[in-house]
Amino acid sequence: MSIPHEMTAIAITEFGGPEVLQPARLSTPQPGPGEVLIRVAAAGLNAPDLGQRRGTYNPPPDASPLPGLEVGGEIVAIGRGVRGWSLGDEVAALTHGGGYAEYVAVAAGQVLPVPAGWSMASAAALPETFFTVEQTLVMRAGLAPGMQVLIHGGAGGIGGAAIQIARLHGASPIAVVSGPEKAAYARRLGAAETIDRTTEDFVARTLSITGGRGADRVVDIVGGDTLEKNIRASARFGHIVIVSTLAGPMAEINASHILMKQLTLSGSTLRPQTREVKAAIARSLFKTAWPALADGRLVQPRIRALPLAEAARGHRELEKPDHYGKLILLTPWGETLARHPGNSDNPIESA
Repeated sequence: MSIPHEMTAIAITEFGGPEVLQPARLSTPQPGPGEVLIRVAAAGLNAPDLGQRRGTYNPPPDASPLPGLEVGGEIVAIGRGVRGWSLGDEVAALTHGGGYAEYVAVAAGQVLPVPAGWSMASAAALPETFFTVEQTLVMRAGLAPGMQVLIHGGAGGIGGAAIQIARLHGASPIAVVSGPEKAAYARRLGAAETIDRTTEDFVARTLSITGGRGADRVVDIVGGDTLEKNIRASARFGHIVIVSTLAGPMAEINASHILMKQLTLSGSTLRPQTREVKAAIARSLFKTAWPALADGRLVQPRIRALPLAEAARGHRELEKPDHYGKLILLTPWGETLARHPGNSDNPIESA
């Protein structure tokens, strides 16, 4: 196929609400050394996109100013020095921004094949959350069989990926959710236990579930005063992984509890990591999670889709309290493919 000189992308015209996301005609990017150009079928929506739009999570200086951190699509051009990929390969990729577009250039090390039985569109819902959980919970916090893992936001993108990866590694996921519908969804993903934070004390329930020991690992996307509660809910030698602070960055904690329990607290953001770090995460996922996605040990999250031009509506949906699962944006090409899903066994809902 011929690659057009221009493409449609979603630009952030100024910091603010969802209405600042507007379609724009921009030059199609070219792959640099070590990069591939992907024709995008779908782009995933994630919480960091909301922060970028609001002006609270600015991209690194070398990143695209366009939003969008994960895509599924087809390789249509290959930069100098790239090995192992061919034109026409169907892939999912962690981008360095720029995913809300018809084309995006991505470092080849951050690209993974679309798992067997998945479509390019459904695979777009994987990279950002799976890379985040693999880096923090597996590679850094040393997730191991038999561990009890407390996961906040268990029905969201990060939480859902954490449930599945914990279960894959032989750990027991305890999902904190808000409501019975989200609890049922978390159990479908593999949660051994669920805690409804709107009606239950998650510290008391965690201690009850674990026989008084507490959780060996905690995935915290909340921050704020939840951190002190996570410390109380942790087991001795536990590790709390902080991947977001949705409730605010300030927390008052009792440091003596950290000392007495010999806890580890770690924080990480994925986007500023180097290409080398992201490639290492991709290699780890390719060995563990990717085979499980292909053979059904890991199931597709709930995915809802809407057109690329309706990115603003996508952000509104993502901000709703009753949202759970993943949201993706389909390019016009992706919409055409969605009408003829081919070998994909994974349905996508309309948002």
